[in-house]
Amino acid sequence: MRQIIALGGGGFSMEPDNPLLDLYILKQSKKTNPKICFLPTASGDSENYISRFYEFFGKQNCLPSHLSLFKPPTRDLESFILDKDIIYVGGGNTKNLLVLWKEWGLDKILRKAWNEGVVLAGISAGSICWFEEGVTDSFGDGLDSIKCLGFLDGSNCPHYDGESDRRPSYQNLIKTGGIQPGVAADDGVALHYIDQNISNIVSSRPYAKAYKVSLDNKVIEEEIQPIFLGS
Repeated sequence: MRQIIALGGGGFSMEPDNPLLDLYILKQSKKTNPKICFLPTASGDSENYISRFYEFFGKQNCLPSHLSLFKPPTRDLESFILDKDIIYVGGGNTKNLLVLWKEWGLDKILRKAWNEGVVLAGISAGSICWFEEGVTDSFGDGLDSIKCLGFLDGSNCPHYDGESDRRPSYQNLIKTGGIQPGVAADDGVALHYIDQNISNIVSSRPYAKAYKVSLDNKVIEEEIQPIFLGS
């Protein structure tokens, strides 16, 4: 079973006191003590980001590790990745993430991991990277579209409610043909794919939503109510 869990925002880096999305990710491996590996490439392997990952996941029923491309743990990255149950990709600069992954062959390794049943998850840059296209601030001046790995069809926009320019920029890109239609997620929302289909949409915030955004002469935004993971 091929699984990808794409977070619009949330998780340990944005909601340190709200573990709902990260605990959901851990459950999807079906292992009692899953091996979860953090890829902080998009943040330039930020030490602070890596520390926060271990601070949270070190207290859970799992075996946390991380992969730095600036200080690689081994030359055999494929064996290192395929040994894991969950890969969790952090946020940051999507363009830099894609360039580095391709240079190191990680794009091909991650596709193999996905096909072999390793759960792929991520937030922001770690969400859009799995789609054909995404809305990114990687270029430093406003938001634009970027070609991504294409594991999942269509486009993706994270932080749909968390950053004021995300929604209008995504809709304008779709309207002008700058990006293909796709799905957007508020902060606190996770889109859970099995193969190419969304099997579940969950949230750590009671009012957060997901959206299908399409084009039929005009931009059409279809609101999707997630399952709130809290009580």
